[in-house]
Amino acid sequence: MIGRIPVLDVAPLVDGGRRPARAVEGETFLVTATVFREGHDAVAANVVLRDPRGRSGGWLPMRELAPGTDRWGAEVTPAVQGRWSYAVEAWSDPVATWRHHASIKVPAGQDVELVLEEGALLLERAAAGVPKRDGRPAVLRAVDALRDTEELPLTRLAAALAPAVTDALARHPLRELVTASRPLPLQVERRRALYGSWYEFFPRSEGATLNPPRSGTFRTAAERLPAVAAMGFDVLYLPPIHPIGHSFRKGPNNTLTPGPQDVGSPWAIGSPEGGHDAVHPDLGTIEDFDAFVARANELGLEIALDFALQASPDHPWVNKHPEWFSHRIDGSIAYAENPPKKYQDIYPINFDQDFDGLVVETLRLLRHWMAHGVRIFRVDNPHTKPVHFWEKVIAEINRTDPDVIFLAEAFTRPAMMHTLAKIGFQQSYTYFTWRNTKWELTDYLTELSGEAAAYMRPNFFANTPDILPRHLQHQGQAAFAVRAVLAATLSPSWGVYAGFEHAESTPAGPDTEEYLDSEKYQLRPRDWTRTDTLAPLLTTLNELRRAHPALQELRNLSFLPTDNDQVIAYAKRTGEDQVIIVVNLDPHHPQEATVTLPADIALAVTDELTGAQYTWHRHNYVRLDPSSSPAHLLTVRRI
Repeated sequence: MIGRIPVLDVAPLVDGGRRPARAVEGETFLVTATVFREGHDAVAANVVLRDPRGRSGGWLPMRELAPGTDRWGAEVTPAVQGRWSYAVEAWSDPVATWRHHASIKVPAGQDVELVLEEGALLLERAAAGVPKRDGRPAVLRAVDALRDTEELPLTRLAAALAPAVTDALARHPLRELVTASRPLPLQVERRRALYGSWYEFFPRSEGATLNPPRSGTFRTAAERLPAVAAMGFDVLYLPPIHPIGHSFRKGPNNTLTPGPQDVGSPWAIGSPEGGHDAVHPDLGTIEDFDAFVARANELGLEIALDFALQASPDHPWVNKHPEWFSHRIDGSIAYAENPPKKYQDIYPINFDQDFDGLVVETLRLLRHWMAHGVRIFRVDNPHTKPVHFWEKVIAEINRTDPDVIFLAEAFTRPAMMHTLAKIGFQQSYTYFTWRNTKWELTDYLTELSGEAAAYMRPNFFANTPDILPRHLQHQGQAAFAVRAVLAATLSPSWGVYAGFEHAESTPAGPDTEEYLDSEKYQLRPRDWTRTDTLAPLLTTLNELRRAHPALQELRNLSFLPTDNDQVIAYAKRTGEDQVIIVVNLDPHHPQEATVTLPADIALAVTDELTGAQYTWHRHNYVRLDPSSSPAHLLTVRRI
């Protein structure tokens, strides 16, 4: 039912208010609503924000976002983690109504004494709600002035319209016919759920040798940690670290004929040495893992661990819990398939035969690794499992440990990706990997930074062990630089998979996004002493992201017009911190364009990638050569 004063279409609104909108501590976002009333009397609105203990977070006045639209908004900034709520209150504003009428009638000489006395009575009522130390004397002086018949009417009116009176009543308005929307839930999580720079490597490749074949260990992988931290990354993501099955083990390049020295895919989890709660013997012991995590933490790196709910044919679950798998009519267990792809080394889980048992086991496994210092899980292919399974699991983990973060690795249909975000995943992989043109990027980022930002947080990985994007396969190092700049500045969370700095780009075939000699199936030690790498660019990007709060936000993104479709420009602003990014999307040729700002103001800008300084106005010429620098990353100060 509509209240005395309609309050409609409150946003953000997730699934009709059945699920919470999402934010992180210190993140500012806009609450909006449609507010109006009958007739011509003035209305106003405010947001009521309540913290996890039910305490009011302050009275937040709303403003009409565009005159005549009846759409009101206010920026809110929850300060701490937990389950908040927000509601919109609309109310009749009798003082504003009187001001409007009095400003017309008194100069025209209409009902002058009546109008001024009505104002005096209103301000008397209003003064009762204004604290003495916050403007009450100014309001009472205005009451006296309105009744001072020895002064001219316009002088008496001016006293009631004085800034001191207006400001005091803006802070403590006289509200009538207050009508509130229903409270809506807001889940506030830790900052890492929104912002972070991710780096992925396989521990078994760090310190490995090929002749003779020998796996790296947690101890040798720890030697790579200082270099990852020096590039400014915040999160180190590890593929599965568990024992790998021997049955149907895959050989190099996903072949079915492995040799005795072939290491297999880490996603074929489980062997006689253990399952999801064990570490691969070649990597070391659980104590070695603990030492690895501790060293990463010392360097400012959080560990994110892959969580893949599937099993090799050798996993202990196969004998202990055969009901967790699908059996074919011949009695065999069905292996994973995504025709024409076949994964003979992996058994998928059947969630419909012992749902509760699988929930219990999943919670046990997650809590096992949480006890060993893991607070971030990258969930492998969550879209191939029931959505309500993840909703139950994530809710239970976050009930006791709200700082634990789940990243959904779901490259799938939009409905599934959005639903996974709504039911609890704090971050999501996205289609960024396949959005390359100016219009693709503009449309997709407008979606992600708009209404979807109320529940879905993107993590822009420029490449993954599974995905060597086609636009990186044959365009050289400049294409990698372009994608790094876009990922690092468009999204507050971004990441790369090891080898990106070397611009590794050889595909397994002419029509595939798989790497040749994929690290998923073999050891791949790299020469980290090379100097012809993108490591300096990655370092600069991460340093700038840490230095500029504007680059740590999602909802503050706005695109700027350019007159060349090979050049994209956009801006981000948080408080006084403003950054303008201009990128040449063509990795082969210099491109020129005019970038248009929304206002004709003079700005002093510094390109943080080159050190060059410019003065920008309304229309600005740029020329970007991918052979030297494919982008401007401009920090701004007004002249």
